Amino acid sequence: MKRSIYALLLFGSIVSYAQKKPLDHSVYDGWQSIGNTGVSKKGDKIFFQVTPQEGDGILYLKTDKNETLFTLPRASNPKFSSDDAHLVSLISPLYAETRKARIDKKKREDMPKDSLAIYSISTKNLTKIPQVKSYQLAEEDGKYLVYLYDELPEKKPAADTAKAKGPAPRPKKPSTNLVVYHLGVGKDTVFQQVESYDLDKKGRSLVFVRKPQEKDSVGKTGGVFRYDFATKTLTQITSGKGTFKGFTFDESSNNLAYLGDLSPEKAQIKDFKVYLHTGKDTSKVFVSAKTPGVPTNWYVSGDGNLKFSKNGEKLFLGLAPVPRVKDTTLVEFEHAKVDIWHWKDDYLQTQQLVNLRRDLSKSYLSVVNMKSPDKVIALGDEKLSDIRNTEDANNEFVVATTDFGRRIETQWQTGSVVDVYLVSTVDGSRKLIAEKVRGMVSLSPEGKNVIWYDRSKGHYFNYNIASGKTVNLTEQLGVSVADEDNDSPDDPNSYGIAGWTTGDEKVWINDRYDIWSIKADGTQATKITNGREQKITFRYEDWKERKSRFAPTVIDEKSPMVLTAFNNETKEAGFYSLTLQTGKKAPKEPFKALRWAKNSFSNIKEAKDAKVYVYVKERYEESPNVYLSKDLVNEVQLSDINLQQKDYNWGTAELYHWTTPTGKAATGVLYKPADFDPNKTYPIIAYFYEKVSDGLYKYNAPAPTPSRLNISFFVSNGYVVFTPDISYTIGYPGKSAEEYINSGMASLKQNKWAGKLAIQGQSWGGYQVAHLITVTDMYDAAWAGAPVVNMTSAYGGIRWGTGMNRQFQYERTQSRIGATLWEKPELYIENSPLFRMPNVKTPVVIMHNDQDGAVPWYQGIEMFTALRRLQKPVWMLNYNGDDHNLVQRQNRKDIQRRQLQFFDHFLKGKPAAPWIEKGVPATLKGIDWGFGDE
Repeated sequence: MKRSIYALLLFGSIVSYAQKKPLDHSVYDGWQSIGNTGVSKKGDKIFFQVTPQEGDGILYLKTDKNETLFTLPRASNPKFSSDDAHLVSLISPLYAETRKARIDKKKREDMPKDSLAIYSISTKNLTKIPQVKSYQLAEEDGKYLVYLYDELPEKKPAADTAKAKGPAPRPKKPSTNLVVYHLGVGKDTVFQQVESYDLDKKGRSLVFVRKPQEKDSVGKTGGVFRYDFATKTLTQITSGKGTFKGFTFDESSNNLAYLGDLSPEKAQIKDFKVYLHTGKDTSKVFVSAKTPGVPTNWYVSGDGNLKFSKNGEKLFLGLAPVPRVKDTTLVEFEHAKVDIWHWKDDYLQTQQLVNLRRDLSKSYLSVVNMKSPDKVIALGDEKLSDIRNTEDANNEFVVATTDFGRRIETQWQTGSVVDVYLVSTVDGSRKLIAEKVRGMVSLSPEGKNVIWYDRSKGHYFNYNIASGKTVNLTEQLGVSVADEDNDSPDDPNSYGIAGWTTGDEKVWINDRYDIWSIKADGTQATKITNGREQKITFRYEDWKERKSRFAPTVIDEKSPMVLTAFNNETKEAGFYSLTLQTGKKAPKEPFKALRWAKNSFSNIKEAKDAKVYVYVKERYEESPNVYLSKDLVNEVQLSDINLQQKDYNWGTAELYHWTTPTGKAATGVLYKPADFDPNKTYPIIAYFYEKVSDGLYKYNAPAPTPSRLNISFFVSNGYVVFTPDISYTIGYPGKSAEEYINSGMASLKQNKWAGKLAIQGQSWGGYQVAHLITVTDMYDAAWAGAPVVNMTSAYGGIRWGTGMNRQFQYERTQSRIGATLWEKPELYIENSPLFRMPNVKTPVVIMHNDQDGAVPWYQGIEMFTALRRLQKPVWMLNYNGDDHNLVQRQNRKDIQRRQLQFFDHFLKGKPAAPWIEKGVPATLKGIDWGFGDE
């Protein structure tokens, strides 16, 4: 009887799976993801966005008990007011409206516009305002909101064209107006013809730029205005036609600085000045090209950033050399257009051209001391251009680095070798504190220390500004802080810094598994976790909302904290509580596991004033969703997206282990259909890059591919997908790929359910595909996206997206040759699949696009023409105008269909689509896509 019941249950389970349909190409657009999330200061209110791949998303506002307070379709850029009483968001136009406008080829100004939503959480009142371009909330005051909107001119009745004389009048342009909105009351004040605006963080005043009235030829009615919320007074603080920008308030919100240029519109050189408003009627010119301290033939840069120190004692600005300009009297067609490459140039012409706009707008940090504002102190120049400050900028010294004289070397090595200087913000004096450092350099949060990791030495060093002493912080640890898995012919990177403790006393430095708390003077180092023995990686992160992305991480060692944990063996993720405080108040377990899960956690946020955490949790079998927890143990699920997944045959993910031919332990991830039956036969596709198994518990949404393998889609359609980790031997990347990929597939082939085999890879993965099919015929089909096939020609090529030469890739990074072409030409040839094309027996598709910014597309052409010359089955897809990884969604959808047709034909025996069988001639381009179902 028990056997009968078990058989019935098993049969029912199989029938249930059999009834589930495979994913098809129609599912992409509606598949959802989690967008922006936010949590109130007390953690009692949470918002999150649910966004389809194509179409209209929705914003949810919920309580910590999962009660829905409000939903808003098509929300964009949502934010809580500073008192958490309101939720404010832009509302995007309907997707269908925008699509139709694009089809109708409407001009930008005629495209559908955003609206603004203001929702009162207590009253549940929703206010919508149309034609809104942008909005801003004060950081510290919840009363006011300001927004910019287009006021459309009133539509007048159509004139009788029979009676009308002369040309029709031009339609009036909309007036762009700025509204001050009191969140508790409603619209407060409106200012017309506004170009730009800014709000001080305390919500006390507003500054904006107004266009002059049409009949005002001298611009007296235009300029910069400041509005005071308390007194409701408006003051014109600068008048005239010009450009005004870079508004910045000091910490007190009393002083306002900004950049202004009143030169003629067509002037080739703009005469920007720094203006300062201190609450009096008008602003004064604070810094100009004539201010003492500005170097000769330099001026105030209109592209530099203005910033007050937190204590208000300094104002930072950018200076730059006055540029040379074109002679506009020259006849353009009578003069050559030529790029002149010079062997002594710091950077290749290609890099210079890619970075031209950046270089033309480059400025050098300078400072004015507010107590003695009659002089500018230039901190940087063309030889000392890279300067770092603290977030508060109260410190006397900034740190500057220079690679001047060593920039040519970046053609063949990663990163620059720099000298490190301290620069005084009091007098501009410079002090050399380190030479020939290869790595990142930064200031501690309070500016007391300069810390750097030197890749060539594999250690962190700290320079104490007060004592003038440099110490090696990590030589005493007994473990390496350099990347232990580094398998490139370059000095390894570090595992990073977690943050500094209060007062810059200690710095937290990561090794592969653990975190070390190290005194800035190097006298004490304490390992605060114990992960190495169990191969668990612990990390500290500050999950509270930051006022800026540059805000430093400051760690309070006296307070309990939470660390993330990652098991490198099982790939499980978890959380640990950590208390460093000792004595009577210390807990019995100062370091305690709170939770382990077979999931991946991301986008973790902590409420500012409460122990409330909001995060996204996922695994391969479970769609990402938003959760809330007050202890990181118990949780409340707030979202429930992609419910349609239950209707489809999904899949499972598991670790797969095998031993390579040289005896190395190897790991990968094996994805199987949910209805997997070991008595059936399944084709296997290997998709690879370098190491990917850490993503075991990552969700793979069915989405049109940028040229990678859409794993969940193929698994749902009856394929087994294998993603092996690859470790590389320097000088032999091709053989390394053989050792791990071929042996992994051979191990899988021993299973009776294993059918035909195929491989797919993009970019570096595409290279490995090209290599493998020249050394083995074990694969029935292959797909190579943007592959390098000839390292000898690619070595001297250009990455057109950055303008960089490709030599560094072969000598130092991913291609892992470790030598120049002339030092070891045999390795370049051995690792170039092009020289073994006669060996190829596997049908292969190449995707290489004519605007590839990373791998020159002639690499794909070399592979295609070689195989075509040899009359091997080969196809090449060039998505016109697209990049290395496909960007345009219509192209992603197209390649997804072709991948399935290709692998279905060669691995499952389905009929070949016309593009596979006979191609598509240029005469039918845009008429017939060769799918066979047009």
